[in-house]
Amino acid sequence: MIIEQIPLENGTAIGLKLEMQNAPLLVIRADKGFVMCGYLDTEMANKLGDVAAKVRGVNDLEDVLHAEVLDVSNHAKALGVKAGMKGHEALEMMF
Repeated sequence: MIIEQIPLENGTAIGLKLEMQNAPLLVIRADKGFVMCGYLDTEMANKLGDVAAKVRGVNDLEDVLHAEVLDVSNHAKALGVKAGMKGHEALEMMF
């Protein structure tokens, strides 16, 4: 498992990379929420009341930062996070 601090304009996020059998599981967490790879589920984030944004087709933490957000939880929408923005833009709104 790789854990790394990721400095952004509004704060420092924590990135997690866990190598699975066929693709890595990736999450970058900010103070109020996180950007996740396709392994994780937006519906469950909604049920749990999490601020979450989903990206796909990523292989490392840098990819997550630059990937297009495809889906967001309801709580993320309330913060202004939208599909179509980049992962790092979504994270900046989560501080």
